[in-house]
Amino acid sequence: MQTIGIKDLQINPATLSRSLERGEYMMITKRNRPIGMAFAFDDTIVTNGLKTSLMIDAYKKGYLSLGQVAKALDIDKERAMRLLSLMGVDVIDYDFEDDMKFIESFL
Repeated sequence: MQTIGIKDLQINPATLSRSLERGEYMMITKRNRPIGMAFAFDDTIVTNGLKTSLMIDAYKKGYLSLGQVAKALDIDKERAMRLLSLMGVDVIDYDFEDDMKFIESFL
């Protein structure tokens, strides 16, 4: 993977387009910190990557349930939970402190 600074990209944008035409990934940096990734367009990005991203975002916002995400992505719920977990999304939403208070009051 190549890296290009934002200033270099402004001076010579053909560097990016040549890289994309070769199917390479390019990391774009600003002051040596990554700010973005560039990659060549591919139909699988639209059919798989974009759809998955949209489903995960909808789940995080509470628009879709786990079952709906799994169905939309044509995977089982266990695989959907693993996918969400890998993407840093909490699959189970509960308050640990509330559970501890309940246990204490029960005892």
